[in-house]
Amino acid sequence: MKLATFTAGGPPELGLVQTGAGGPERIVSLSRARPQLAADMIGLIAAWPMIQREVRAVAEAGDHALAFSDVRLLAPIARPGKIFAIGLNYADHIEESGMARPDNQVWFAKASTSANGPFDAISIPAGGYVDYEAEMVAVVGAGGRYIGRDAAAGAIFGYCVGNDATERAWQHRTPQWTLGKSFDTHAPFGPWITTADEVADPHALAIRGFVNGELRQESNTRHLVFDVWDQVAHLSQAMTLEPGDLIFTGTPGGVGAAMKPPRFLRDGDRVRVEIDGLGAIENPCVQEAR
Repeated sequence: MKLATFTAGGPPELGLVQTGAGGPERIVSLSRARPQLAADMIGLIAAWPMIQREVRAVAEAGDHALAFSDVRLLAPIARPGKIFAIGLNYADHIEESGMARPDNQVWFAKASTSANGPFDAISIPAGGYVDYEAEMVAVVGAGGRYIGRDAAAGAIFGYCVGNDATERAWQHRTPQWTLGKSFDTHAPFGPWITTADEVADPHALAIRGFVNGELRQESNTRHLVFDVWDQVAHLSQAMTLEPGDLIFTGTPGGVGAAMKPPRFLRDGDRVRVEIDGLGAIENPCVQEAR
């Protein structure tokens, strides 16, 4: 199932994306069909064990459907409780970064205010060195604390496409990366959440990143150094993972900072990230107005 947050010109709504041979065709408004089920995506995820049968019945009935062309997709989760991202998690990205393969997982946080829609603008601050990082995003479902690797799959609700946009100058000012990773708009993700039951193996998905139509990143999630189950098990030793938390699972090689000379994002650029089976996001870059 593909679950989205969208607007049809009014307040945000929850929807079920239905696709055909040519891609998304319509979206069934869950907010109109069953408004009592959940007010937002985090509420939907938290209640999923109790309501998923009714949600599937809504999808099958197809009532309150809108043409996909008549809606605008928003970030599936407007303000995630936590956004964590792992660094140096593809071998080719480690190599291009000139760093050693980490013995332990390297984590940083992205502020919840960096969450951005799948087709909304990435803001380029004045004098900024903004880079792109194509990533698969895991969305926490049941979550919990001290989740073993064998139980990690059951803690994940679904998967999205993401871009861990990064302000490199701020990232490397100090050993702590959080500020450089947390600029407003620098965590676009979506276009929807594909529920985990529809992803046969999250570690076998082709991933690609483009800038202005030029292929810059191309890999497969099978090349993750620490896979999603490792990540869930590790994070949950430190904190309780909660419904709707986001885990950016790492980026492959090909980032702009590693090119010679470096090629950072500028006003007017367009960044597209595709992951087979999960969809694509595409964000224009716009100079920040102050």
